[in-house]
This record gives sequence, structure tokens and C-alpha cells, in this order.
Amino acid sequence: MTRATDLNTGLDDFLAWAEKERGAPVPVRVADAVLTLLAVRGADRRAGVPEPTPQLLRRVLHEDLPPLLCATPTELAAVPGVLTALADCVRAAGRLNAKRHTRLVAAIDDAMPEFRRAIADPRNLTWPGWYASLLRADGVDPDDPAAVRAWLAAHERAPHADRPALPAPLHRSDVAARTFAVRVQLTETLLAAFAHDVEGPSPAGPLLPPPPLDADRPDEALGEELERIAGALIDRWTAAGLSDALAGPYAGLAPGPESLPHVALADRLLDEHLDYYGDSGTPLPPPPALPAPEGIRGLLHRAPLPAALAAGSDDLRDLAERCGFPGPAADVWTRGTPQELTELGADILTAVVERIAAAAPDTDKEPARDDARRGVHDDVQDYALDAAHLLYSLYERGGTADSVARKAAEHGSWQVDPSLEDAPVPVPDTAPADYVTPSPDELSVLLGIPGLGEEERAELDGPARALSDVVDQLAETGCVFRAGDSYGLTPLGNAVLRHVLAAGQVAAPDEETVAAWDAAEVITAVQNWPPKTAARTLAQWTAGHGGGSWSDLLNALDIAKRTDFTDVRTSTLFTYLDLAAVPAEALRSALTHPVTGAYAHRLLHSRGEAAPSDAERVPQSARAVLILEELEARWTEDLRMYARAMTEEEEPDLTAVPWALPDAFDAAASTWPGGALSLIPALAEAHPPTSVRVLEQLGGGHPDPRVAALASRTAKAAKAAKAKP
Repeated sequence: MTRATDLNTGLDDFLAWAEKERGAPVPVRVADAVLTLLAVRGADRRAGVPEPTPQLLRRVLHEDLPPLLCATPTELAAVPGVLTALADCVRAAGRLNAKRHTRLVAAIDDAMPEFRRAIADPRNLTWPGWYASLLRADGVDPDDPAAVRAWLAAHERAPHADRPALPAPLHRSDVAARTFAVRVQLTETLLAAFAHDVEGPSPAGPLLPPPPLDADRPDEALGEELERIAGALIDRWTAAGLSDALAGPYAGLAPGPESLPHVALADRLLDEHLDYYGDSGTPLPPPPALPAPEGIRGLLHRAPLPAALAAGSDDLRDLAERCGFPGPAADVWTRGTPQELTELGADILTAVVERIAAAAPDTDKEPARDDARRGVHDDVQDYALDAAHLLYSLYERGGTADSVARKAAEHGSWQVDPSLEDAPVPVPDTAPADYVTPSPDELSVLLGIPGLGEEERAELDGPARALSDVVDQLAETGCVFRAGDSYGLTPLGNAVLRHVLAAGQVAAPDEETVAAWDAAEVITAVQNWPPKTAARTLAQWTAGHGGGSWSDLLNALDIAKRTDFTDVRTSTLFTYLDLAAVPAEALRSALTHPVTGAYAHRLLHSRGEAAPSDAERVPQSARAVLILEELEARWTEDLRMYARAMTEEEEPDLTAVPWALPDAFDAAASTWPGGALSLIPALAEAHPPTSVRVLEQLGGGHPDPRVAALASRTAKAAKAAKAKP
């Protein structure tokens, strides 16, 4: 027996009323979607139709309708007319006075620009909407289920390369996630409407058709009924029969998140990125070696593990099934587009990451042994559980190779020189297949720890071998390489990781995208990147933007520093500009910048290119900024020294600690006009929040009582000024 799916929205009466009053019919698909969504969102139906309110209108137009309705341009243009007709219909029923009617019509006009933006936003695309738009473009009647199925069959037979590509920048995972979320939201909204029918029925009668009350499991039957109604509504608003077809015989055309294993890795990499930067929009450096799209197939086919999966190796059956072999992955292997092949590589990489983690020992049952002196963990599970982190950290390096031993030492809390953490590691042309921990002398250079011996090498050997084992398993996918102690991403790995990061909504631009940025975007981004990658990017950007581009970058840096003093790391950025060989002429033009001019002069001076008159062009405000940031660095050093002193002794003699800040302040004051007592207010004026930390420390620790007293008073004033609304 076929159950009804029509909702009691008064659609037929409204269509008849609108045609009679306006002399022309309104689009049925649009009217059905608008009335239904208003009704299930709780609109009053005492007028015989759902009564819109400004708030409900905005929610339906901006959130509900864009991902659910696939309409022609003519139908979309009719949306405001349908809503106005609905407002007129409600007024005619005596449910709106003139004033409220006027407000409602104005609300319709106000909501339309955002509706048009949302309806055109590719992020609102779902699988039903995508295929409905394609079959409409091919002249198929979307209301003919037989014609829709015939088109789906032909589309499935078509070569992958001949199928229309999703609009940029969407991936299949984006559409899968949006489709799933929209379907869940619609079903939950229908459940809320059903509850309202039961608990507070409308005088107009129940909105939803009655559920099958004679079912053995009424709760399950209700859920199935609401799912069925949701599918029927989506079909009415996109194309007839799409829901069942895409959930059944043509499911391969519309994969859900569960059919795309790399979505799980995307979520993990998003977590990694948020742990590092707190914002998914903070861009990672572009990889320097992205393969051409036509080269993806060859790279994937030559990788050991993907080739074995495609060949049907019995030893890899579980992993093969996880990746879609035999099945959809086999079709992609032979006929897939570059994007589909990249997705397949991502699925295989994800499966290996999960296999590594699953094989790790249970950390609750086998606690890691700990060396009290360095906190070295030698259990394999530390690295196994961090396989995703290894991949993220490699991508974040901008395509440069890392050291297995150095990574193992960092993981084991060795005191690795921070300046070496992002340093590239040479990749040897040849190396033994088995991992060999570098010699003590090589380790000293790699870690920046002088005087390491065989004892330290032996201590690091176990963790380094455990890490190399994880790297070698990742290397089977073709996405990672290891050559001796060095390891990194391959060109295939760069493409796959970039795809996975984008699927997790992490900003992962390529070099072409970065080249299109303006100067402010480049300056903001590169401060988070490894030095050589940042310098390379700055040089490439300026090369593509003409003669004045270096000055554009320096101007953008000064503006960025004024806008966000705390988060823009001026010293780091000028180091990158130095590495990128910024011309002296551009630096000289930046000497007058009110915030960063002193940094430009310092760089000119360090390169021996400063003229005697250049210093006179630097504003005092810029000098104060440079001094303040240098003093803040000394404040940080003193804070670490204090922490060490408190850790090493129960009652340390803090007067004997060689604090760095007072001496650094005195050195700066010796060249400041008016000396120390003039420098203190200049520091507070440069940036009050930053100055408070420095001045409070000077107030408590400077040997000159006059300096200490003025620093304390100035810090209090700066803090009070910051507290004022």
C-alpha cells in the first residue's frame, strides 16, 4: 500500500487563490517548498496556509531552502512573488492587519539578497541538487521518475572523464557531508512537527500524515516514516525518484561520508591544525612539488600498497574492502579522474593510518617507560597513535624533509635547539633500506646539542627505529618516502594531503592561489611558515607582482603590525624578508614607517647598506616598538629562568639569578634621547598591553630606584587605561 506524503499545508487552496487573485499561476515547486518549510518550522496554520513571520522567513530563505530546492532561474526569480502572495493570502484571511502586512513584505525584500547569495553558494550543494541540475540541463523532465532513472543509468555508464566536474572548490566529501547534514536536519524538523501535532495540534488539523500505528515497533516505524517523507519532499523539490535511486542502484554516484574513508583523516588533520593555530582559516604553506593532474594515475599505480590492493592480494583483503576493492575503487583505479584517483590515494592512506593505530599496544595496559632525565618514551604506540600528526607536521613544513632521529628526540622531550625544528634535512641519493640511527656527531648537529656520545645515541636508537617503522608503513602508500634518516612527503603525498586538508576545511592553498593574494594576505600567512618556505614564497610573490611589490609587502607589514600588534611577529617577518633578499631601495623607503621603520633600518645596517642619514628618518615611535619587542623577548627569557630556578631549588636565591631584562633596558636607554626616564613612557605609548609586562618586571627588579618607581607607576597607568571601556 502506498502511503501519503502530502503535508497539510493548504498548497492546493493557495495555488488556486493565487491564480485567481493574480491572474497567473505561481510555480508549484517553489510554493510547495516554501509552504512546507514554513509549516514544519512551526508557522501558525489557522489561515489555512502557513503564516510567515519575518524571523521564520529569514530562517527558511537563508538556511532551509538553499540546499533543498533545485529550481530553474524562472522559478527562483518567482520566490519573492510567491512569498508576497502568501502574505496577501494570510491578510485576506483576516490574520494580518495592514501594518504587520507591510512589515512582512519589507522583510521579504530585505531577505532576498542573502537568499540569492545562499542559493548560489556551492557549499549548499547536495547530491540530489547536483544531479537534478545536470539532468535539467540535459533537457530531462525532473517530474518524470522513469526519465530520471534512465538519465542516471546513462550517466553511470559514461566515462568518468566525460562527467561534469563539481563546481570549484568542492570535493565529493563536501557534497556528501552537506547532503547528510541536510537530510538529518530535515528529518529532525519533521520529528519536531510530528511532536507538535501530538502535543499542540493546530485547528487546521495535523500537518503530517498519520504514522503506521499498527507496526510491531512504533518508534522505529515512526523514524522510517519520517525518513520516507523527507525523501519524498526532497524528490519534489529536486527530481522525482532521486532519493531512492541514489540510495539504491546508483549509490556509487552519491557517496555518503561512510563511503569516503578519508573524511576521518580530514577530521583528524583539522584537529591538528586547530591545536596549532586555533583557526581552520590560517593557511598552511603551499607544497613546492604538486604533480600535474595527468600524473596522479601513474604515481598511484607505481605505489606498492595501492598496486597490491588493486591486484587483489589475499593478505590485504580487509584493507582492500575498507578502500573499496573490489568495487567502486576498482573502477576509479582504471577509469577515474585525477580528483577521484587522489581521493582513492587518500582513502588508502587513511586506512594505513588506522591500521597502524589499531596495531599499537594498549597504553592503559602497558604504560610507557620513562627516563626521568629526558622523559624519553620508547613505546611504539606513541608514534603509532601519532601517524596522522606525522603527516600533518610534514605538510606544515612546506614540503621539506625532516629527520627521524630529530622527530623522535622532540617526541621524547629532548632539548632540541628550537631554531632547528623546521630546518630542512638533506636527502641522500642512496641509503640502506634498514634504518640506522645517525652517529653521535651527526646527532649533535641535527639536534643542536653539542657533545652527544654513544650513550645518548643508544638511548635514542629504540624510539627512532619505532618511528622509522611507522614512516616505512606510510611509505608503502606512495605518499611518504624515507631515505636513511630523512623522510618527507612525495609529490603524490603533497597532492593527497592537500586534498584531505581541504576536505577538513583547512586552508591549504597551492602556489597559484598564493600568487593571487594581496600583500596583506601574504604577510599574514608567511609568519607561520618555516623560514626557507616563507622566504621562497615572498620572493616568488614579488617576482610575479612587478617592481613595487617589495614596498607593497613592507607597507602591508606596517599596517598589519598597527592593526594586530600582538600577533604579528615583526622580527620573524624581517628575518624572512632578509632571507628573501629584499632590495635595499625597498627597505630605505620603509624607514619612515611609524611602527616597523626601525626594523627596516636594522636590516639595512646588518647588511652594511645603511647610509649615515638613514637613522634620522626613522620615527621615534618605530624605535620604541623595536625596543619594546626586544625587551619582551628578554622578559620571556627571564620568565623561563625563574621557572628553572624554582624547579631546581626549593628556596632559590633569586637575587643571584642573572636577569636579562634590566641590562637590556639599560643598553636601550643609553641611546634613547633623554635616557631611561624618557624611554619608559615611550614604551608604554608604543603598545600599552605589551609594555605592562615589561614595566612591571622593571619596577620589581631594576637596581635604580628612580627607574623602578617610574616603571611601576607607568605600568599601573597603562593597565588602568586598558581596563577603561
